[in-house]
Amino acid sequence: MELKYFFALLHPTIAIAIVFPLIGIALNRSWLARQRRLQSASGVKSKIPPTVGSEHLAIGYWLTGAVVGVALLGMGFPMVSKMIAHDSLTKEPFRVAIVALLFLGTIASMVFLYRATKKLGRGIFATLAGMGLIVIGSQPEIYRKDSEWFFSHYYYGIASALLMIFSVAIVQDIYQDRQNRWRNVHIRLVGK
Repeated sequence: MELKYFFALLHPTIAIAIVFPLIGIALNRSWLARQRRLQSASGVKSKIPPTVGSEHLAIGYWLTGAVVGVALLGMGFPMVSKMIAHDSLTKEPFRVAIVALLFLGTIASMVFLYRATKKLGRGIFATLAGMGLIVIGSQPEIYRKDSEWFFSHYYYGIASALLMIFSVAIVQDIYQDRQNRWRNVHIRLVGK
């Protein structure tokens, strides 16, 4: 197998081997956490361990990183291979440098989003990471199927990554909101 085919298979392989199982685990833990919360609210002693909420949170962080990483990988391979084929480094060195900085900036924004504790910091880093994905995806090397966006693998992938970034950005608000508004937003956006 040629090296380029190996890199072409990384995106779907990681999605199938890592992202899909994480989705299943996160859904299972979210369901259990909800059932435990409902049982506790009704006064029934739940047999579900109290750790399912923190497990859902931890798996959610892993899932977000995997989804954003797979999105970056899915855009990175065609972009780099087409830039090499069209000799973009000599023809458009500034744009190539900007795209490389966008990849690094998006990864750095995700790292800082995971570490941010203040609401403003979470908002800034989530916005930067989301903008990085969108700007990288708007490069001419990326096939988006714009005329049929509702069938486009690109648009579904970017939407998933943006929803995951948003979920990480609001996670502290979910736990601090006594009226469950942020939890309901999270359930409606990610859970359904």
